Amino acid sequence: MKRSGKLAVLYIIIMIVCLVFALRYISGLRVVPRGSDAYEEAELETYKKVHESMEEGIENYRRSLNICVVVTWSVALVGGLAVIAVIYRREVRPVEQMQDFAKEIAKGNLDVPLPIHKGAHYGGFTESFDLMREELKASRQRELEADQAKRELAAELSHDLKTPVATMRATCDVLELSLKRKLAQSGGSETGQVGFSAAEIEGLSEKISILSDRINTVSGLVDDVFHANLDDMKEVQVSPEETESRWIEECFLKLKDYGRIILDDHIPECLVYLDKLRMEQVIDNVVGNSYKYAGTDIHVSFSEAEAAKAAGGRPSRFIRITVRDSGPGVPEDELPLVIEKYYRGKKERGKPGYGLGMYLVDRYMELQGGGLQYHNDGGFVVELFVARV
Repeated sequence: MKRSGKLAVLYIIIMIVCLVFALRYISGLRVVPRGSDAYEEAELETYKKVHESMEEGIENYRRSLNICVVVTWSVALVGGLAVIAVIYRREVRPVEQMQDFAKEIAKGNLDVPLPIHKGAHYGGFTESFDLMREELKASRQRELEADQAKRELAAELSHDLKTPVATMRATCDVLELSLKRKLAQSGGSETGQVGFSAAEIEGLSEKISILSDRINTVSGLVDDVFHANLDDMKEVQVSPEETESRWIEECFLKLKDYGRIILDDHIPECLVYLDKLRMEQVIDNVVGNSYKYAGTDIHVSFSEAEAAKAAGGRPSRFIRITVRDSGPGVPEDELPLVIEKYYRGKKERGKPGYGLGMYLVDRYMELQGGGLQYHNDGGFVVELFVARV
């Protein structure tokens, strides 16, 4: 646009100069009288009358010529500007748009479309450029989705690894204490009560200690991977689908590493709306927290619940899953912070963990169309609300 504007201004200046020269030339047209000495007095009077008549005719001619020149100049000016506008619109503007388009692409902005001028010489070229932009945009989106999926997978696997790693660490600690007790009971005799010599028991204890150190190293690496990926994750993908409610009860029955889990009743048989993978993580986190921080029997009960829904005023039906332990619970001043990301209570800081268990529970339940409530009542109580179909 700047180039065409400069060209138009230059054309107008040239036309104005031509008009000025033409008008000056026309204004200089006149009849030059001959010297008066060449005529006698009677002839001079006649010549003066003829000259005045010619001057009047010349003046009328100059006026007519001025009008003709101005009209012709105006037509030429308008016509020239129209030609410049047409040339700019058909030839120059597509090139400028492609230049601007190329600059936006170089900046990484793939949302700016390129206008396609099919009637211009560059119509096919601009169409190909815009198709290239669309393909680049789709390719970038696929790349972002793939990267997001990899980050989510790495974060999920890292988080899910914490349970077996913690179990292995606890098992190593138990074995090490048991072997030390057997070594003490052997009283330095060559053969212990279990058929192993004191040296063999001591060697096993050393190997278990080495294994425990390696487990701690793996746990630290898992922490690093988990945090590096979770911080970059924008949104966790959750895909709820219709599932039989009995599947939830089976998930609790599978948990063998969290002490004694008591099902006080059976879940009402119906269809619920959930993502199996996320729901498994929810149940594992809730029960795992109770086992780790309370260390008591864990009671699970099921009931039906309704909640008023704003849309249409129709109530939404839920299955309430209540998970209760008999531990000390959570201090009242810390209850609102339980679902905050990376938050760990004062009593938890000496224990392994990420401070993400209840945060993920809250996020997953929300994304499944359900909900989460928790409180203290003779222990810590968590209520999970799963939407019924």
